[in-house]
Amino acid sequence: MDAVRLILTSRRALTAGGDVPQTLAEVWQAQALAQAIGSRLAVFGPPSLRGEALGLTEVAGRGCGVLDTPELAPGELRAAQLTELGDARQCLLRLAALLAETGIALVATACAADDESTYWQCMEAIDAADESRDRVLQMLRRLADEDGVPEREAG
Repeated sequence: MDAVRLILTSRRALTAGGDVPQTLAEVWQAQALAQAIGSRLAVFGPPSLRGEALGLTEVAGRGCGVLDTPELAPGELRAAQLTELGDARQCLLRLAALLAETGIALVATACAADDESTYWQCMEAIDAADESRDRVLQMLRRLADEDGVPEREAG
């Protein structure tokens, strides 16, 4: 499945709401997808993005690592369904939006957390989501610079 479609599926699932474990599972899915996209961009993307794409892979992996791994049925891991990136700019624009929404969901979850462990898990995941989004925005800036597009139009 192409990256944009998987990102849109993740955004819908994240914004659908749910209890704390469901929200954290969707955040984990989003970070796993960001990790997979970063990996694909590092190998198959424009050469100018490869360094930042590797950084995204690392940071998104940390984002998964700070959260409990959700129990997913076979075929439910969206990152494993990634078959193509499509247009790098569109993929990155939508991934940036997903990561921003991930951060918002984590803030709401942290505020509603009943236990300190969940709260701190959310805090660490917020940092990882913000850093992942920063990497994505940096890649968008690089693409804009290459194309001569003013930054405000790029993302």
